[in-house]
Amino acid sequence: MSDYGGGRPMARYIRHACAFCALLLAALLANAARVQVVQSRLYDDNPANRRATIARYGQPRGDILVGDEPVTGSVDTGEQLRFERSYRNGPLYAPVTGFASQAYGTTFLEHAGDGVLSGTDPVLSPLPLWNDMTHRLSPAGNVVTTLNRAAQQAAYRGLAGRKGAVAAIEPATGRILALVSSPSYDPGELSGNGEAVTSAWARLNHDPEKPMLNRAVRQTYPPGSTFKVVTAAAALDAGVVTDLDARTDSPDPYRLPGTTTRLTNEADDCRDASLRSAFEWSCNTVFAKLGVDVGVRDMSATARAFGFNDTRLRIPYSVAPSTFDPRVDRAQLALSSIGQFNTRATPLQMAMVAAAVADRGQLRSPYLVERTTRHNGETIAGSGAHPVRQVMNPSTATRLKELMTDVVREGTGKRAAIPGALVGGKTGTAQHGVGNSGAPYAWFVSWAQADNSLEPQVAVAVVVEDASANRGEISGGGNAAPIARDVMRAVLGP
Repeated sequence: MSDYGGGRPMARYIRHACAFCALLLAALLANAARVQVVQSRLYDDNPANRRATIARYGQPRGDILVGDEPVTGSVDTGEQLRFERSYRNGPLYAPVTGFASQAYGTTFLEHAGDGVLSGTDPVLSPLPLWNDMTHRLSPAGNVVTTLNRAAQQAAYRGLAGRKGAVAAIEPATGRILALVSSPSYDPGELSGNGEAVTSAWARLNHDPEKPMLNRAVRQTYPPGSTFKVVTAAAALDAGVVTDLDARTDSPDPYRLPGTTTRLTNEADDCRDASLRSAFEWSCNTVFAKLGVDVGVRDMSATARAFGFNDTRLRIPYSVAPSTFDPRVDRAQLALSSIGQFNTRATPLQMAMVAAAVADRGQLRSPYLVERTTRHNGETIAGSGAHPVRQVMNPSTATRLKELMTDVVREGTGKRAAIPGALVGGKTGTAQHGVGNSGAPYAWFVSWAQADNSLEPQVAVAVVVEDASANRGEISGGGNAAPIARDVMRAVLGP
């Protein structure tokens, strides 16, 4: 009886032990779930955890494509961080691709598309939660650009290593057809993590020519006389000018309001010149006075409609905002209206100005990515909808097209003419430096329409920083216009 009676307490102890073990097991599982799921990001981001980095470089990176051809690749190094990025024609496409470096991170499309290109974007996996738990990467996807290969090559060849930039846009869509910055660099020099990469990084960052600066979208310049397109649009929309051929009340020289400073012209016959003549020969006095007559409110509104002072523009990487100061006095407004004072623009912005003129006054947000795909070419996402805004009255755009066509036919932009196409343009020479002592920046903005086309197919902006400009001539016509012509011709085709 005593043995039987003693079994009950033993059974109770066993049940308690089992329950305690079950609790311990549950606690262990809960802690494992906390570490692996809830706090996984904390451990993934810990610098001491190399597993994510090793996995990231454990498979080839996806490609950036121009047309159907990749301009990037991957090299198997056989090291712990196995695959390094490689580039085909790296300097040609550097302002578009940026770099993907094991040591210094990513820039431009390599950064904006990193999730797809590295295989970490959940959209690439049918079971993203499982991939998060197992830390497995999906096969990397690709990024297909909007670039026109021939236009990109023509722009790069035209700059020929001179400091400057080219941006080209398809007006009807906003697709970026060319984006070139010069001088450039080979992003492949930064791909790995060894001493050679460290040395290349130091050399490129200390180079006074700034080869890693993306002058097409990250550098702003005084746009000079190319900004007269914006001023003319504001004057026509505001009704300050109603007849392109009517003489204006424009003294030469023009005394800036409230000052003793007299503004003069490089061209002759600018006194009281009509808008057509003043635009064709780039009369500073006429446009400075027009800006004052329009007023700072309407000038600022027109500049803003073209895209100036927009801090949100992405293509998909960020673009430096172009600026038109709305807090200027009348003398400063006069200078701002001819693209001087503190008016600043990127080449991409000035291509947008030309595109709006070409497309009946409509401006579409520029974009650089056509679509992203899985490794097998299946589309993940298209370019999506791109906002359209009416920058100016359609009738104003029609008259500006006429003015820009005159510049190429018989004005300062003759070197941009293309047989078999209608071409419109505007030259510009932007002074800079203390007392305007620096060599002028040579600008040209333009659009082109093949004779057999129903609408313009390309709008271009070119700036050449170190143009050997003769102060007595409109240097944009000599230095920048031929580059724009070659880019436009590449888009129009044979």
